Amino acid sequence: MPEFLVEPFMQRAVLAAIILGPLCGLLGVFVTARRMSFFSETIAHSALTGVAVGFLLGFKEPTLPVLAVCCLLAVAMLWLKESTSLLTDTIMAVLLSASVATGVVLLSLQPNRWADLDKYLFGDILSVSPMDVQLAAVIAVIVGATLFRYLNELTLLTAHEDLAHVSGVRVRALNYAFVLLITVTVALGVRLLGIVLVTSLIVIPAATARGFARNLRQHLVLGILVGWVGAVGGVILSYPLNLPTGPTITLTLATLFLVSLPACRIRRSRPATRSVP
Repeated sequence: MPEFLVEPFMQRAVLAAIILGPLCGLLGVFVTARRMSFFSETIAHSALTGVAVGFLLGFKEPTLPVLAVCCLLAVAMLWLKESTSLLTDTIMAVLLSASVATGVVLLSLQPNRWADLDKYLFGDILSVSPMDVQLAAVIAVIVGATLFRYLNELTLLTAHEDLAHVSGVRVRALNYAFVLLITVTVALGVRLLGIVLVTSLIVIPAATARGFARNLRQHLVLGILVGWVGAVGGVILSYPLNLPTGPTITLTLATLFLVSLPACRIRRSRPATRSVP
């Protein structure tokens, strides 16, 4: 075992990566299939307001305010989508801009806290506490169990929403539940990669796995595996190379994605086979 892995802070960082990497990879399969990548980006940027609110209320670690603000914004997005004729990307752009502006204004009221903002913008997984790791484990179990419990319904909803509705799936409730799962995962991932980069841990593993997967089951398994390799590998590489951990995780995932591109091209070049009745 490398000497630096004996350090308690590195052990906590690796453990957090082991928990959140596969979780984000699993969730990312459905996020990318439903074209909700920009949604996760909007939620991630709204975390800035949660951080500012947490600082304003005197929280030492504003994880709970971040979760609250992100969930509120997610519900607002769904409500606006159902109650107005605005396009989804328009709603997301408006809320993203408004949430970032609100966060900056609230931070300007407390100029002595700007120095603490870096670890939330770009991630600081090396400083996670045992409580953060325990919270990550609890949320991972809840999100993972919920996804697998409603895997069939969610798959049908992802493939065809109208068909899911006529098949008896509670589409509205499942949509809200799925959005809240994304929101909680993104809010928790802010400590891992930061507001700027957290979406990469959700989108890139799923995009990488897509090049190799032939069906949904393979896509889920490979997405989990790529998320695990990218997150853990990024943490381990960042220490001996003396690089910031969050960007190193993202670059590790991006490298895996580049490696997968030839597989995508080979798969697309093969002629589709048809079964003979």
